[in-house]
Amino acid sequence: MSGLPEAGLTHKRINAMDDSRPCEITEFNLTGLRRALLEKRCSVREAVQASLVRIERTEPRINSLLHICHDQALLEADRLDELGPDPERPLWGIPVIVKDVLTTRGLPTTCGSRMLKDFVPFYDSEAVGRLKRAGAVLVGKANMDEFAMGSSNENSAFGPTRNPWDLNRVPGGSSGGPAAGTAAGQTTFSLGTDTGGSIRQPAGFCGLVGLKPTYGRVSRFGLVAYGSSLDQIGPLTRNVEDAAHILRVIAGHDPKDSTSAPLPVPDYPGELDKLGDLKGIKLGVPEEYFAKEGLDREVFERCSRTLDLVRELGAETVPLSLPSSQYAIAAYYIIVMAEASSNLARYDGVRYGFRDTEAKDLMEMYVKSRSQGFGPEVQRRIILGTYVLSAGYYDAYYRKAAQVRRLIRDEYLQALTSCDLICAPVAPTTAFRLGEKTDDPLQMYLTDVFTNPLNLTGLPGLCLPCGLGAESGMPVGFQLFAQEFEESRLLQVGRVLEQALPVLPKPRGLEESEE
Repeated sequence: MSGLPEAGLTHKRINAMDDSRPCEITEFNLTGLRRALLEKRCSVREAVQASLVRIERTEPRINSLLHICHDQALLEADRLDELGPDPERPLWGIPVIVKDVLTTRGLPTTCGSRMLKDFVPFYDSEAVGRLKRAGAVLVGKANMDEFAMGSSNENSAFGPTRNPWDLNRVPGGSSGGPAAGTAAGQTTFSLGTDTGGSIRQPAGFCGLVGLKPTYGRVSRFGLVAYGSSLDQIGPLTRNVEDAAHILRVIAGHDPKDSTSAPLPVPDYPGELDKLGDLKGIKLGVPEEYFAKEGLDREVFERCSRTLDLVRELGAETVPLSLPSSQYAIAAYYIIVMAEASSNLARYDGVRYGFRDTEAKDLMEMYVKSRSQGFGPEVQRRIILGTYVLSAGYYDAYYRKAAQVRRLIRDEYLQALTSCDLICAPVAPTTAFRLGEKTDDPLQMYLTDVFTNPLNLTGLPGLCLPCGLGAESGMPVGFQLFAQEFEESRLLQVGRVLEQALPVLPKPRGLEESEE
């Protein structure tokens, strides 16, 4: 962290975009900061310095970053300032942090694991490359559950991340680092990945907007694979408009990814304000996701109030049932562990990654390298995944889970013929306390009960912060699901609803620790 700019630069104040009120650079959302940069009310160097200073102030308390790109970021900022504002590049001069599961040229990509502690890729992932070509400045690689396997960010080999709203609580996982960093004001947005809810759940826990695009909408090239049929990259932002801008940049066909959809990309920001209200919109309300006995009271109350607000805005709520969703947790964890077992077989201590140097023979090298390189949760998932793929158990477990997956997808698609969108809480509880669920894997897995069915379907989902829990004072997330490749409609409805929902205050955990 040596050589950071003077802390006072964070307090450089410029006029806000919507009025003459002075505003700190780090208080801007993406859209506001971009306007300030293009109008030369601040330079790119000042924006990057402000981000780096905010990182210096918050990082010791939340541990959201695994690598800080200090020198590289300032050099890139100076280069952009020398070239001058470029309105054609939608993220010109905007600082960003990305989850450390996305490869970055010349910078460490650890996946939160000892196995890749010293791995430095020679290429950027496609998503990161598109951010850079759009003018974004990378300032950090974000902490995460090891190889994206977790729901709390407590599985990182480099220590847990803490929630800026309450430093004794988790930020969610596995994209807990990007979520905590964005909520703490380190950058205006970040990139995460969503395999079973790993964008939406941290967004809900940290009071952010989180978007999981349709599977195939965003290239997975350069994304270190966990569950290849489930993983999808998406943004965590402060509002829906910013999410639309980021999706416009990172979406689109990529010939380097065989699962990338060869479809045109809509102008998500340009289409954002097509809806003035929600009249004519039908919102499906699954009875399985709003059962009182399955939700903490404060989550149920906040989401119920949000449904009331939806109706006040003119939408019709349609009761529906998704009965196969009760099997989603079991099907998801069988499929994702099987894919993890296959994907992580490449880390054998031979070609790259951690290698034990004291082994006496090849078998001992394999065993020691993988036992020491992988953490307990990763080892658990590899073992279970190998088991369900083994002879005699494949049909009983993996094949059956794949069949259930198809049933769940069919039910969602059928439900969406009777409504425009489906809604659900993001999680059964608000952010839980550090260590509360680490000794009970089943209870940890159940925190994803409302998010992982969507990954099995491949459909897009959007998390919106809908207020604070009455008891915990922590953010509550409300999610919307749409038909595949209908992110525009998802964002349009989210935008209308967001403007009517209460605006959250700044995360109090960091403020309290500064007192």
